Amino acid sequence: MPADRDPQTPLDLQLCARRLVQRPLTCKEHDPDLFRLIRRNEADLDRWFTQRLGYRLHVDADTARLLKSGVIPHRRPLRTRTDRAFHQLEYTLLALTLATTVAGPAVISLRDLVDQIRLAAVDAAITLDDRSTTRRAVVVVLQWMIDLGLAHELHEGVEGYASDEHADAVLRMRPDRIALLTLPALAGVERDDELVERAERRGDARQWMRCRLVEDPVMYRGDLTDDEWSELRRRLTEEARLLDEMFGLVLEARAEGVAAIDPDGRLADQAFPTGGTLGHAALLLITELGDDLGEVHRWDQVESIVARLTAEHRHFSKTYREAPHRLARDAVELLVDLRLAEEVASDEVAIEDEVAVAGEEDEDEDAGRPDIRLLPAAARFLPVAPTAVAGHEQESMW
Repeated sequence: MPADRDPQTPLDLQLCARRLVQRPLTCKEHDPDLFRLIRRNEADLDRWFTQRLGYRLHVDADTARLLKSGVIPHRRPLRTRTDRAFHQLEYTLLALTLATTVAGPAVISLRDLVDQIRLAAVDAAITLDDRSTTRRAVVVVLQWMIDLGLAHELHEGVEGYASDEHADAVLRMRPDRIALLTLPALAGVERDDELVERAERRGDARQWMRCRLVEDPVMYRGDLTDDEWSELRRRLTEEARLLDEMFGLVLEARAEGVAAIDPDGRLADQAFPTGGTLGHAALLLITELGDDLGEVHRWDQVESIVARLTAEHRHFSKTYREAPHRLARDAVELLVDLRLAEEVASDEVAIEDEVAVAGEEDEDEDAGRPDIRLLPAAARFLPVAPTAVAGHEQESMW
């Protein structure tokens, strides 16, 4: 470290880098002190992200935008204020709203904005109705934009529009920030598969592998080509140093792959293990299935295990105790999202016991669900797991 460099600077850089990865659009009004650190260290942060990950950092008077490219984390949806994943209508309305507001005006009434959204929908050959479902979706989208710093309520609030089609409000929009949302990879794309292919390609293998470990921190041997796997193993110590310096991540390397572990447990979108019924059930499910790690388990077996766990653990939430099949579904989806398990399509799925009563909620919702297999990284959450060795490959499972 240069003699004239503040010893606090490395910690400040790491704090800023972690925040920008978590919130690629970071606004001054949300955390003035942190934003001041980002501006102060802009040059070093830009060098880090550009050279090491292939990302681009834009910083102006009150906005920092980290433009990511090279990796698309799977199953990472936008979420509402209640932490529910966006559904299709909300995504559609978000795209229409952003397209409508990117060129201004800076101040607009809610009614005028809705009219413009409907006109944009007509131009895009999208049909929008006037039902409350659509109005609620509009409110969800606008609240997401407000929380992100893309809009601000000046007079009245948008929430009233969900239940009253005549409700109005006045919004101050931030077209400059809205324009920053679009990634360079979107330019000239005409098909969704073309976008995914362009955004996911590994132009620089080393950068791509670092991005994968940061954005989706379990990377299995099967995710890589032989050359990529050899390159990663050869540079494992260097990669561990870089990810530790930037984000405080610790690499765990095994024969089955590499995981980037956050000791603080605050960098990931979804912490695990975690409290609550869902987190507890998912952890118990790993324990129940861990003796046969890598074996395929039929869905009805998983449901049966979770039903037993629900009966044994009376502190589980009432909602899940009344519907253990939902707990089984949600716990498995959580494990799949974390790459601790995978769904395996089976040739024959017994559904004779899955005939739903006409009109019953969740009719056939779990019929034909795929089988489940725990992945190697799940082993680190078993009662006895190997000791982590940062930057060194071990020949045992996690």
